Amino acid sequence: MSYSVGQVAGFAGVTVRTLHHYDEIGLLVPGGRTHAGHRRYTDADLDRLQQILFYRELGFPLDEVAALLDDPAADPQDHLRRQHDLLTARIEKLQKMAAAVEHAMEARTMGIQLTPEERFEVFGDKDPEQYHDEAEQRWGNTEAWAESQRRAATYTKEDWKRVQAEVDDWQERYAALVDAGEDPAGEAATDLAEEHRQHIAKWYFDVSYEMHRCFGEMYVSDERFKAFYDAVRPGLAEHLRGAILANADRRTS
Repeated sequence: MSYSVGQVAGFAGVTVRTLHHYDEIGLLVPGGRTHAGHRRYTDADLDRLQQILFYRELGFPLDEVAALLDDPAADPQDHLRRQHDLLTARIEKLQKMAAAVEHAMEARTMGIQLTPEERFEVFGDKDPEQYHDEAEQRWGNTEAWAESQRRAATYTKEDWKRVQAEVDDWQERYAALVDAGEDPAGEAATDLAEEHRQHIAKWYFDVSYEMHRCFGEMYVSDERFKAFYDAVRPGLAEHLRGAILANADRRTS
């Protein structure tokens, strides 16, 4: 059996562009070609791709992945054990920080300088102080919190209206995308996931793709966030997580 590049991309949940790149750098060279020069992948190629994606999911750069798979002297087990300890600690730290800051952001608690009347005008019946004390107590010493506070302290009522308008517009477009049955790994969904990341960076604090991945996982693991996104459209939280992960893969591979 052999498979086209499109079929393999569908099996593995990666883009055709990613497979082309792996071929170009010699990381995953397809075992065959058609008479027209099109790539054909064997079962052995699929096994190698599965290993590549496993290492990539752990955060290994492509050159290290190649070394692990091609160097007979490399000991993947020992290497993985050391990396696992480091990655576990880093992931735990990022998830905790992401959860606290996201709770604060979604609740609009970033140092909002508005009168009660203005808050109602901007946020309606949402309570912008709901998670403030919890988030500040746990994460008030993080740079992300400090940066969001610095920015938010300068925002006027009109600024907050623009923030809310962007959120409403994005939610409407993402809900339409879910209704249309778009693939989370498709271009339309990943573009909106990137817009989500850039919105946070624009108004609150810089968000790496690694941190954005943590946000995506949190949207389905934390019932408060899942309820928030699923209230926009049922299933949106799970869909958004998939789009965030696919977008990070697309832009960092």
